[in-house]
Amino acid sequence: MSFTLALVGRPNVGKSTLFNRLVGKRLALVDDQPGVTRDLREGQARLGDLKFTVIDTAGLEEVTDDSLQGRMRRLTERAVDMADVCLFMLDAREGVTPTDQLFAEILRKRSAHVILGANKSEGRAGEQGALEAYSLGLGEPLRLSAEHGEGLPELYAALQPLADLMEAQAASDTPDTDVTIDEDADPEATPKPTREKPLQVAVVGRPNAGKSTLINQILGEDRLLTGPEAGITRDAISLTTEWGGTHMRIFDTAGMRKKAKVQEKLEKLSVSDGLRAVKFAEVVVVLLDAAIPFEQQDLRIADLAEREGRAVVIAINKWDIEDEKQAKLAGLKEAMARLLPQLRGAPLVTVSARTGRGLDRLQDAIMRAHDVWNRRVPTAALNRWLVGMVEAHPPPAPQGRRIKLRYMTQAKTRPPGFVVMCSLPDKMPESYTRYLVGGLRTDFDMPGTPIRLTMRGQGQDNPYKGRREKNSGALAKHLKKKGKP
Repeated sequence: MSFTLALVGRPNVGKSTLFNRLVGKRLALVDDQPGVTRDLREGQARLGDLKFTVIDTAGLEEVTDDSLQGRMRRLTERAVDMADVCLFMLDAREGVTPTDQLFAEILRKRSAHVILGANKSEGRAGEQGALEAYSLGLGEPLRLSAEHGEGLPELYAALQPLADLMEAQAASDTPDTDVTIDEDADPEATPKPTREKPLQVAVVGRPNAGKSTLINQILGEDRLLTGPEAGITRDAISLTTEWGGTHMRIFDTAGMRKKAKVQEKLEKLSVSDGLRAVKFAEVVVVLLDAAIPFEQQDLRIADLAEREGRAVVIAINKWDIEDEKQAKLAGLKEAMARLLPQLRGAPLVTVSARTGRGLDRLQDAIMRAHDVWNRRVPTAALNRWLVGMVEAHPPPAPQGRRIKLRYMTQAKTRPPGFVVMCSLPDKMPESYTRYLVGGLRTDFDMPGTPIRLTMRGQGQDNPYKGRREKNSGALAKHLKKKGKP
């Protein structure tokens, strides 16, 4: 039986540090600056034999309006309502503040199970604050040090009886069900994304393009912090959902500005977190603002996704406020073909993150791009195609020596990678490689996806090449030493 633990407390009390320690990875950004975490981040944690979901939350503020801090507080309160157990953390070095007392009262009313943790209690500096925590009326505080890993056995001892209680309740509430087996299922069918292995989708773009709003619309709930301010999202947040019958893990990333404009350490961490999400993704949705599409930074982001070998979908957001839609769409397609030739044929979809229009087309485009990214072409079909391509346009003859293309095969998928065995591979011009890649896209229906084509000489990378001659020479030396002819 798994349960959910929410880490709550004022800004900069160490919630993200403890989150990273529980999940065993540096998933959440950590910095001395307060208020780094803004969205809800979930992770799979393990403590002894306990396995559970842990939620890192934004720091609680005494604000209830529609400001950025007020919206962050409402998200945190939502996490409290979602969680089975709340770990209320305070800074033992600062002691109990009036804000801590206020939020302790809120948690007492909203959460059935609250554990009190006095973080940063290592050494003498935290002793007084740990003692003050008794005044909150939430029981004996756990003395923790998220940075040094102290107090985790005590946290395990506090969680264990709650886990047993929830497991017993779940067992009593679960009716008996019969297990059915689908005898008509095809065991050779291509496996689809499952809950264990969902389709990985990263949404990237410039600040204020509407990435978080789009993901909230896909989820059907306000899980991510949104607003008119640019740069609200600071780290890559992954959320698992079922969209159109397909299990997906969608990554919301921080807006990526030009490298020269990124000066602050925190923004650098945010951008690097987004780049890491692109590398882990299978499909990358590059979200553009319809008012200012295909800016230089948009092109850099799309090119990055292509160089990383990800399937790419271009989505144009804020389409609901466009007046001349047909003329605008024609201009966008022309600009994409001109500015992103390496992604020729990639899906271009218009959406409105605010109203949800176009999300069905976006989901179809993601699934088509993923299918092409996984495509495998039979070797026989490839070599028949290669003969036709060479007859239509023979390769060049550098210094009078014709390059011969002998054989072709697909070496990998995700993205599709092909190897052509040929003579003089180092003399093959880039233009002819582009000619072959363009033909692959057209003739085998692989629009938009990155295609890797490698020219390899006969005998290249052959570990046995030259071994026979070497062995013959060694034998001759041995016979000569023995005095034999």
